[in-house]
Amino acid sequence: MNKYFIWVVRIIPAVIMLQTLYFKFSAHPESVKLFTILGVEPWGRIGTGVFELIASILLLIPRTTVYGAVLGVGLMCGALAAHLGVKEVGINYGGDPVLFIYALVTFVCCLLLVYLFRNQLFSLLKLKVNG
Repeated sequence: MNKYFIWVVRIIPAVIMLQTLYFKFSAHPESVKLFTILGVEPWGRIGTGVFELIASILLLIPRTTVYGAVLGVGLMCGALAAHLGVKEVGINYGGDPVLFIYALVTFVCCLLLVYLFRNQLFSLLKLKVNG
């Protein structure tokens, strides 16, 4: 796989997660409203922000990319579940699908990174994947 492609796939989810941190950490009214709807305000908002920060940093360090990607997949599973499973949130939260699209793009990029770096991940378990 082309190393430039892999860097793009690392940078996209990291940038998406990093740019949303301002809204989470500054208690932006829309962010507070979203996490209130989910019933996890403020600890869910702040905790999600902390984990997104960690995932972003791990994604950008080549030796830890797969761990950031696994964390990103988990975080985005939660985000996508909220968009698809909570009627008050929905795909068009606030009349705009941008949060859903960001979560979906981040999920796909992180899932691709987990696949591309699967040997690194499986080496923890002393497993080897062919290919």
